Amino acid sequence: MSGRLIGGRYELATVLGEGGMGQVWTAYDQRLDRRVAVKLLRPDRLTGPVGGSAAGELRRRFVRECRVTAQVDHPGLVTVHDAGSEDDELFLVMQYVEGADLGGHLAAHKPYPWQWSVAVAAQLCAALSAVHAVPIVHRDLKPGNLMVRPDGTVLVLDLGIASVLDTDTTRLTHTGTLIGSPAYMAPEQAMGGAVGPYTDLYALGVLLHELLSGDVPFTASTALGVLHRHLYDPPVPVRQIRPDIPAPLEALVLRLLAKDPQHRPASAQEVYEHLAPLLPTRNSGQPRGPLDPTRPFLRPHAPWPDRAATPPAAQPAPTPARPDVAAAVDEVKKLLGEGRITQAVDMLGGILPAAAEQHGEGSPVVRILRKQYAATLMDDGQYRRALPELRRLADDRAAEAGPADLQTLQFRYDAAQCLEQLGEPAAALAEYRAVLPYYENQYATGNDPARSYEIRHRIGQLLLALGDHVGARGQLQALLYDTERMYGPHHPLPAELRRQLERQLKVRGG
Repeated sequence: MSGRLIGGRYELATVLGEGGMGQVWTAYDQRLDRRVAVKLLRPDRLTGPVGGSAAGELRRRFVRECRVTAQVDHPGLVTVHDAGSEDDELFLVMQYVEGADLGGHLAAHKPYPWQWSVAVAAQLCAALSAVHAVPIVHRDLKPGNLMVRPDGTVLVLDLGIASVLDTDTTRLTHTGTLIGSPAYMAPEQAMGGAVGPYTDLYALGVLLHELLSGDVPFTASTALGVLHRHLYDPPVPVRQIRPDIPAPLEALVLRLLAKDPQHRPASAQEVYEHLAPLLPTRNSGQPRGPLDPTRPFLRPHAPWPDRAATPPAAQPAPTPARPDVAAAVDEVKKLLGEGRITQAVDMLGGILPAAAEQHGEGSPVVRILRKQYAATLMDDGQYRRALPELRRLADDRAAEAGPADLQTLQFRYDAAQCLEQLGEPAAALAEYRAVLPYYENQYATGNDPARSYEIRHRIGQLLLALGDHVGARGQLQALLYDTERMYGPHHPLPAELRRQLERQLKVRGG
């Protein structure tokens, strides 16, 4: 396949690596005369034959996730150049990176100096802080997805890919392969619950334990056995293996490996602040070597303080002093039709103030624009900016039409989705529970129960994320009973619920 042209411009050269998801190639970008890395993904290898609308939806999600990922600007992330699909494959074009993956780096330097471990983890915290602020959850943080460059910087690979290929990262594929990496999988992820930034922090704890001790904290003869140990077994404190490791570092690893996400550090920023006092100084005499991950310090890659606390400022497209709102709306429709979501977001943010001035804040025109703005922000993955817009829309609609109005409920449902994506499972759970009775009441009067079932499913997964395994199981079993009665046992939803409940039993039993 060497010499094959991808996307009309990327000529494949040599295979860099191969796995269950596909291959990574070095390639030549004919248009810009540069070397790149191309990842070819075969979704059918993971999920069985994918055809028709399912294949189209997978491609749409893949391109969207790559677009959102490409907007994250941080030196700890590999630059995404292009993404798309060709024939039966998805392709992702990335910056070509020289260096060694962290797994190989660890193997070549056992025992790994603990100062190096701190430096690696601190750099990862800086990258994760930027990623989680978007928000994006990596879902598959492990040594094979991390690179150490010759200048010592650590780069994160495969950002967002796991969430595209399968949101249920613990299910078995048709080939019997487990999606995801059991050795690095958080308990809530192992049980099929909702994931968030807290899930990546657990994987960071596993990674730190491996760098410090030479091995991951939990091993077993089967993948289910590993997941069972993540769920129930306490990790061995690393100072029992290497007494030279500082006690605060051991304490941090144990916090990161907490079974309950609420007992882990609150953010990658917080983890960085705990690591910062342990970072090497210029004259500390720490070990040196090729691909030395301590080289980037003192603190040049510290995460931006409180970056996740407030939404990033909107960057509206330039508009004239008295813009033609109707013409701008037509341009937004054109941009959306062409898939240029980010430009559409900027243009909507720019014309809203002018539209409010011309037509009045409560006018139908402004309401429609605000609704489109919130929906486009969500489609662009900008959940932090979408959330206040949705709350405002919900409050305004509720004041006019009441809390049981379908549009009010839709805004609140979308707000719950934003909270879930932002890694706030308790707040998302409360919002879903608040709107569920209205949907159930509508079901009682003959309306479509699909939304009610969907919310109950999300509640079950959020309960898993919050460590309430008994409550989650009861929720999912009741939902299975109701959906089988409504749809029959072979419908996709009850079939998925049965798989999820069976998996939980297997994981719990090891």
